[in-house]
Formats: sequence, C-alpha cells, structure tokens
Amino acid sequence: MDTFTLLWLGLGVLFCLMELFLPTAFVELAMGLAAFVVALLSLLIPQLSIQIFLWMVFALVFLLSLKRFVPKQNSYLLAEATEAQTLTSIEPGKTGRVLFEGNSWQARCEGDFLIPANSKALVVGRQGNTLLVLPEDFQE
Repeated sequence: MDTFTLLWLGLGVLFCLMELFLPTAFVELAMGLAAFVVALLSLLIPQLSIQIFLWMVFALVFLLSLKRFVPKQNSYLLAEATEAQTLTSIEPGKTGRVLFEGNSWQARCEGDFLIPANSKALVVGRQGNTLLVLPEDFQE
C-alpha cells in the first residue's frame, strides 16, 4: 500500500468515528465513506489532486443519498386550548406569568378579563414568546 492509500483509509476511519461520537446528520459518515472509496481508487489513480476531487464528488453523492435517513424537524406548535397555571395575576391589556409545560412564560389575556394568580388559564395562542390566555371558566 502506498502513502495516499493509507492516508485515505485513516481519514475514512477518523470521519466515521467522528460521526459515531459527534453525530452531524451523516455529514462525517458521507466524508468517511468517500475516503474509503478513494482509498481503493488511489491504487489506480496516483495523482492527489484527482483523488481530492473524487473524494469531494463521492462525499456529496453519499451525503445526498444519506439525507433521507435524517429525521424531519417538526416546528413547535401549541395545542389548542391547553391548560396553564398563572403565577401572577394578569390584568386586561397587561402581561403576567404562567407556568406552561413546566416553564414560566410571559402571558397576556385575550379579552377584558382579570385572571387571578394561582388559577387555571387556557392557552389559546402564541405571539413570539408571549402566550395568549383566557380564564379557565371563560364563556363565549
């Protein structure tokens, strides 16, 4: 085996181990697999510049092939009319704090209602980092 073959084999092992311990959505795995292919081709193609070009092409092909195995990211959506616990009273037109899904959120009452502290509220929407709430006993 020549020097370039050992170099590509070493890079292939390094990239695959990096993907194992520092997952990057198969980017490092694709580069490692491409390095293994180029290690085999380096026995036939001695020019390093051509080997590097082939490595980049194979890495891109493998990356696009492995992309379908990456789980889709779902954006966080609030469920309709979810219950929260008020931490402070929320006056009409002003903000207060609620406990929602284990975290303290800024909240604003949607309507002309006073929601007292330590009571249940219904989360009906969200504007940025502010939850829009109604009193639990809200009647339309």
